[in-house]
Order: sequence, then structure tokens, then C-alpha cells
Amino acid sequence: MTTVRYITIVLAAFTLAPLMAHLLELPNKMFLSRDAYLTVQSIYSGWNLLGVIEIATVISSTVLFILTIKNEKRLRFIFFAFICFDLALILFFSFTYPANMETNNWTMLPNNWHQLRDEWEYSHAARAVLYIIGLILLLCSAYVYKKIKPPVF
Repeated sequence: MTTVRYITIVLAAFTLAPLMAHLLELPNKMFLSRDAYLTVQSIYSGWNLLGVIEIATVISSTVLFILTIKNEKRLRFIFFAFICFDLALILFFSFTYPANMETNNWTMLPNNWHQLRDEWEYSHAARAVLYIIGLILLLCSAYVYKKIKPPVF
């Protein structure tokens, strides 16, 4: 179970990295003109491959949750981390993916591009927050009840 937990932590961290990029750039992108926004969106070409890591995170957290069912102390942390990752994936398929499809992966902007931009940007921001919470919960499951203190730098 320890190995699965650490694999899940690493996968969650790798998934969080691009989500943090989206979260941090959001305030600067919300006021871009139509043409500037379309130009900036082109930097994400190929990022769809990162979805493999997110799917791996969800699968790994599911396996970890199943393995932890009998350990009540850790179960709460892992269950809520699992929920965070699943909710993030639901947000992706509810808001982010449809916006990607309607804009042909941001290679063209329809008339309702402001609405699509808002859905795309805010869904990524919410997903980043969910992954931050989920990762913290996973770390708590690893440290809190084993009485292992994290290294002090």
C-alpha cells in the first residue's frame, strides 16, 4: 500500500504542475483581446497528452482507496483525495473538454468565445484547487498516522 500511495502522490504532483500553470496565468489572460487570446492559447498545443497522467492519478487513487478501506485512520484522507481527483476529472469533461471541442483545440474562436474562455479558464482553476487539496490529503495520509515527521530544511 505504501508504494501505491507514493505513486499516487507523484502522479498527483505531475498532474498539478500544468494545472498550476493555468491557475497562475488566469488573471493575465482574462482581459486579452480575441486575437491575443487565440495566440496565447496556441502554447498549449500537445498538452492533451498530459491527460494520460491525470487518468493514471485517478486510477491510482482508486486503487489506493480500495486498499485502504480497512484502515479507518487513513481512509478519510484518501477517500477525500480520491473525491477531489474524480471531481477534477468531472470538471474537465463538463467544461474544459467541450470548450476544446467547440474551438477545435483553440485554433478558432466562435462568437461565444468569451463564455468558452471563462468555462475553460475557471474549470482549470477549480481543478488546480482540487488537486492542491487532494495532494495535501495524500501527504497527510502518509505522515499523520505513521508519526513520521517530514524533513526539515
